[in-house]
Amino acid sequence: MTKIIGLTGGIGSGKTTVAQLFLSSGIPVYITDLEARNLMQSEVVLDQIKKIFGTAVFEKGILLREKLSEIVFNDANKLAQLNGIVHPAVKSHFKQWLIEHQKDPFIIYESAILFESGSYKDCDFVINVVAPLETRIQRVIERDKTTREKVLERIKNQWNDEQKSSKSDFIIENINVDDVKLEIVKILNFLGINQIKS
Repeated sequence: MTKIIGLTGGIGSGKTTVAQLFLSSGIPVYITDLEARNLMQSEVVLDQIKKIFGTAVFEKGILLREKLSEIVFNDANKLAQLNGIVHPAVKSHFKQWLIEHQKDPFIIYESAILFESGSYKDCDFVINVVAPLETRIQRVIERDKTTREKVLERIKNQWNDEQKSSKSDFIIENINVDDVKLEIVKILNFLGINQIKS
Protein backbone atom coordinates (compact mmCIF):
# COMPACT_ATOMS: atom_id res chain seq x y z
CA MET A 1 0.00 0.00 0.00
CA THR A 2 1.22 3.50 -0.87
CA LYS A 3 2.69 5.34 2.10
CA ILE A 4 1.74 9.00 2.54
CA ILE A 5 4.48 11.40 3.60
CA GLY A 6 3.04 14.66 4.84
CA LEU A 7 5.11 17.75 4.04
CA THR A 8 4.37 20.96 5.87
CA GLY A 9 5.93 24.19 7.10
CA GLY A 10 4.93 27.73 7.93
CA ILE A 11 4.44 30.40 5.28
CA GLY A 12 7.79 31.32 3.73
CA SER A 13 9.58 28.22 5.05
CA GLY A 14 10.24 27.07 1.49
CA LYS A 15 8.24 23.84 1.55
CA THR A 16 7.45 24.22 -2.19
CA THR A 17 11.19 24.09 -2.94
CA VAL A 18 11.47 20.95 -0.82
CA ALA A 19 8.42 19.46 -2.60
CA GLN A 20 10.08 20.10 -5.99
CA LEU A 21 13.25 18.34 -4.83
CA PHE A 22 11.22 15.29 -3.82
CA LEU A 23 9.46 15.41 -7.18
CA SER A 24 12.83 15.48 -8.94
CA SER A 25 13.74 12.29 -7.05
CA GLY A 26 10.81 10.55 -8.70
CA ILE A 27 8.33 10.69 -5.81
CA PRO A 28 4.86 11.92 -6.85
CA VAL A 29 3.88 15.13 -5.05
CA TYR A 30 0.37 16.42 -4.33
CA ILE A 31 0.43 20.20 -3.71
CA THR A 32 -2.79 20.97 -1.83
CA ASP A 33 -2.61 24.76 -2.36
CA LEU A 34 -2.34 24.31 -6.13
CA GLU A 35 -5.15 21.76 -6.26
CA ALA A 36 -7.33 23.91 -3.95
CA ARG A 37 -6.83 26.83 -6.35
CA ASN A 38 -7.98 24.68 -9.25
CA LEU A 39 -10.95 23.32 -7.28
CA MET A 40 -11.97 26.87 -6.33
CA GLN A 41 -12.85 27.40 -9.98
CA SER A 42 -15.48 24.66 -9.85
CA GLU A 43 -19.13 25.71 -9.80
CA VAL A 44 -19.92 23.77 -6.62
CA VAL A 45 -17.13 25.42 -4.60
CA LEU A 46 -17.83 28.90 -6.03
CA ASP A 47 -21.52 28.61 -5.07
CA GLN A 48 -20.58 27.72 -1.48
CA ILE A 49 -18.14 30.66 -1.29
CA LYS A 50 -20.85 33.02 -2.60
CA LYS A 51 -23.30 31.77 0.06
CA ILE A 52 -20.90 32.54 2.91
CA PHE A 53 -18.89 35.53 1.67
CA GLY A 54 -21.45 37.15 -0.63
CA THR A 55 -20.99 38.81 -4.00
CA ALA A 56 -18.41 41.32 -2.65
CA VAL A 57 -15.62 38.80 -3.34
CA PHE A 58 -16.77 38.40 -6.96
CA GLU A 59 -16.51 40.64 -9.97
CA LYS A 60 -18.50 39.71 -13.09
CA GLY A 61 -18.80 36.18 -11.72
CA ILE A 62 -15.05 35.82 -11.17
CA LEU A 63 -13.69 35.16 -7.69
CA LEU A 64 -11.42 37.94 -6.42
CA ARG A 65 -8.83 35.78 -4.65
CA GLU A 66 -6.88 38.68 -3.16
CA LYS A 67 -10.01 40.15 -1.61
CA LEU A 68 -11.01 36.76 -0.19
CA SER A 69 -7.48 36.24 1.18
CA GLU A 70 -7.55 39.62 2.92
CA ILE A 71 -10.84 38.70 4.62
CA VAL A 72 -9.85 35.22 5.80
CA PHE A 73 -6.31 36.00 6.93
CA ASN A 74 -7.61 38.74 9.21
CA ASP A 75 -10.47 36.71 10.67
CA ALA A 76 -9.93 33.23 12.11
CA ASN A 77 -13.67 32.42 11.92
CA LYS A 78 -13.88 33.36 8.24
CA LEU A 79 -10.74 31.33 7.56
CA ALA A 80 -12.36 28.33 9.26
CA GLN A 81 -15.47 28.81 7.10
CA LEU A 82 -13.43 28.91 3.90
CA ASN A 83 -11.45 25.84 4.98
CA GLY A 84 -14.78 24.11 5.65
CA ILE A 85 -15.59 24.53 1.96
CA VAL A 86 -12.20 23.87 0.40
CA HIS A 87 -10.86 21.03 2.59
CA PRO A 88 -13.59 18.47 1.81
CA ALA A 89 -13.18 19.21 -1.93
CA VAL A 90 -9.39 18.75 -1.70
CA LYS A 91 -9.78 15.59 0.39
CA SER A 92 -12.08 14.04 -2.20
CA HIS A 93 -9.76 15.04 -5.07
CA PHE A 94 -6.72 13.64 -3.23
CA LYS A 95 -8.44 10.27 -2.74
CA GLN A 96 -8.88 10.01 -6.52
CA TRP A 97 -5.26 11.13 -7.12
CA LEU A 98 -4.04 8.49 -4.63
CA ILE A 99 -5.85 5.75 -6.57
CA GLU A 100 -3.94 6.86 -9.68
CA HIS A 101 -0.65 6.52 -7.74
CA GLN A 102 -1.41 3.28 -5.89
CA LYS A 103 1.58 1.55 -7.53
CA ASP A 104 4.00 4.10 -6.06
CA PRO A 105 5.51 3.02 -2.72
CA PHE A 106 5.55 6.63 -1.42
CA ILE A 107 3.87 9.92 -2.27
CA ILE A 108 4.31 13.40 -0.80
CA TYR A 109 1.22 15.24 0.44
CA GLU A 110 2.21 18.92 0.76
CA SER A 111 0.00 21.15 2.88
CA ALA A 112 0.66 24.39 4.78
CA ILE A 113 -2.06 23.44 7.26
CA LEU A 114 -1.39 19.72 7.56
CA PHE A 115 -1.79 19.85 11.37
CA GLU A 116 -4.46 22.54 11.57
CA SER A 117 -6.70 20.58 9.18
CA GLY A 118 -6.07 17.23 10.89
CA SER A 119 -4.70 15.74 7.64
CA TYR A 120 -1.51 14.63 9.42
CA LYS A 121 -3.54 11.77 10.91
CA ASP A 122 -3.71 10.19 7.44
CA CYS A 123 0.09 10.33 6.97
CA ASP A 124 2.60 7.58 7.65
CA PHE A 125 5.39 10.12 8.20
CA VAL A 126 5.47 13.91 8.51
CA ILE A 127 8.23 16.31 7.43
CA ASN A 128 8.25 19.86 8.80
CA VAL A 129 10.19 22.52 6.89
CA VAL A 130 11.54 25.33 9.05
CA ALA A 131 13.48 28.57 8.48
CA PRO A 132 14.34 31.61 10.63
CA LEU A 133 11.42 34.01 11.07
CA GLU A 134 13.13 36.95 9.35
CA THR A 135 14.06 34.75 6.37
CA ARG A 136 10.45 33.64 6.06
CA ILE A 137 9.12 37.20 6.27
CA GLN A 138 11.50 38.43 3.57
CA ARG A 139 10.67 35.50 1.27
CA VAL A 140 6.93 36.19 1.49
CA ILE A 141 7.32 39.98 1.08
CA GLU A 142 9.34 39.39 -2.12
CA ARG A 143 7.09 36.61 -3.42
CA ASP A 144 3.70 38.16 -2.71
CA LYS A 145 4.70 41.86 -2.94
CA THR A 146 3.07 42.36 0.45
CA THR A 147 3.86 44.07 3.75
CA ARG A 148 5.61 42.79 6.85
CA GLU A 149 2.42 43.34 8.89
CA LYS A 150 0.35 41.19 6.53
CA VAL A 151 2.92 38.39 6.62
CA LEU A 152 3.01 38.42 10.44
CA GLU A 153 -0.80 38.28 10.48
CA ARG A 154 -0.74 35.15 8.33
CA ILE A 155 1.99 33.57 10.46
CA LYS A 156 -0.14 34.22 13.55
CA ASN A 157 -2.98 32.15 12.02
CA GLN A 158 -0.75 29.07 11.61
CA TRP A 159 0.72 26.66 14.12
CA ASN A 160 4.24 27.70 15.12
CA ASP A 161 7.38 25.69 14.29
CA GLU A 162 7.63 24.18 17.77
CA GLN A 163 4.06 22.85 17.61
CA LYS A 164 4.60 21.36 14.14
CA SER A 165 8.06 19.94 14.85
CA SER A 166 6.85 18.20 18.03
CA LYS A 167 4.44 16.15 15.91
CA SER A 168 6.81 15.58 12.94
CA ASP A 169 9.09 12.64 12.14
CA PHE A 170 11.62 14.71 10.20
CA ILE A 171 12.62 18.39 10.28
CA ILE A 172 14.32 20.12 7.34
CA GLU A 173 15.90 23.51 7.93
CA ASN A 174 15.58 25.36 4.65
CA ILE A 175 18.27 28.03 4.51
CA ASN A 176 20.76 26.57 2.05
CA VAL A 177 19.55 24.40 -0.84
CA ASP A 178 22.61 22.09 -0.72
CA ASP A 179 21.96 21.35 2.96
CA VAL A 180 18.28 20.71 2.12
CA LYS A 181 19.32 18.19 -0.55
CA LEU A 182 21.47 16.35 2.02
CA GLU A 183 18.52 16.19 4.44
CA ILE A 184 16.29 14.82 1.67
CA VAL A 185 18.87 12.14 0.84
CA LYS A 186 18.85 11.08 4.52
CA ILE A 187 15.05 10.83 4.49
CA LEU A 188 15.04 8.90 1.20
CA ASN A 189 17.64 6.50 2.62
CA PHE A 190 15.49 6.00 5.71
CA LEU A 191 12.55 5.20 3.44
CA GLY A 192 14.69 2.80 1.41
CA ILE A 193 15.01 5.04 -1.65
CA ASN A 194 18.70 5.32 -2.41
CA GLN A 195 19.14 8.30 -4.67
CA ILE A 196 17.95 11.74 -5.58
CA LYS A 197 18.37 13.12 -9.06
CA SER A 198 20.39 16.32 -9.20
